[in-house]
Amino acid sequence: MAVSLNTLNSGGTDFRSIESLRGSAVRDPKSSIRETAKQFESLFMQEVMKSMRAATMSSEMMENSATKLGTEMLDTQFAGKMTGLPGGLSGAIERHLQRQLGISGKDGEKPGDKTLQPLPAMAQKGIAPHVQSFIQKHDGAAKAAEAQTGIPASFMLAQAAHESGWGKREITGAGGTPSFNVFGIKATSSWTGRVAEVQTTEFIDGKPQKVMAKFRAYASYEEGFKDYAKLIGSNERYSKVMAQAQSGSAEGFARGLQKAGYATDPEYAAKLARVINTTVRVQRALA
Repeated sequence: MAVSLNTLNSGGTDFRSIESLRGSAVRDPKSSIRETAKQFESLFMQEVMKSMRAATMSSEMMENSATKLGTEMLDTQFAGKMTGLPGGLSGAIERHLQRQLGISGKDGEKPGDKTLQPLPAMAQKGIAPHVQSFIQKHDGAAKAAEAQTGIPASFMLAQAAHESGWGKREITGAGGTPSFNVFGIKATSSWTGRVAEVQTTEFIDGKPQKVMAKFRAYASYEEGFKDYAKLIGSNERYSKVMAQAQSGSAEGFARGLQKAGYATDPEYAAKLARVINTTVRVQRALA
């Protein structure tokens, strides 16, 4: 949406305020970025209000220069009230500007942090925010595990996404303690670390049943990815899976995991292959 000079002047954002922002940018870049983001959001909201007014039926008899001025002032006040709210457009603009200018965000976030979200362009490509967020969050750990095993990072991200429901169904211990186990790796008798015991679904004779099971628990997601890489890379049971992964075959990798008994769901391979394709598509869009 284009913003004219008239809008800049009538919307309470004049050239003196712009010069003020330039001055504060030298003294306090973070604050100036935040204020700039709010002003852009305010301009956007004013244009939205103006468009709504233009689309509304009006009576020429009741309109004159005084009523129009009053309406514009009221719209400016409304736009100001709606600016800077949590989850609003200014927050996205602020994060985008911080990343472009190489300035740390809140809580020490660096401009290159994968948790920073780009402007909502991904939504226009049919990519759900939670899918994008999950991939960005675990991208570093997945790439480290790829270097360790040769399994493509996209394959591991997809399997973690499938097992955890894109992070929405993560395994937690007593009192909601995070397990950082996004691969659903069971804690067998050989496991000496922490465990999280939860109810899960197992397919017995082809039928889903709820059972209690113990799962491995880690100190971080990075540790969880490393343990997964070790499990798949060093266990003879998954030797064929490794070969398929290193050849780049998503379907072969998924089928290999199912044949090796990684999961009891008879549809596991088909489901995982679909998630791998989604993950690859999102990674290409984010590149």
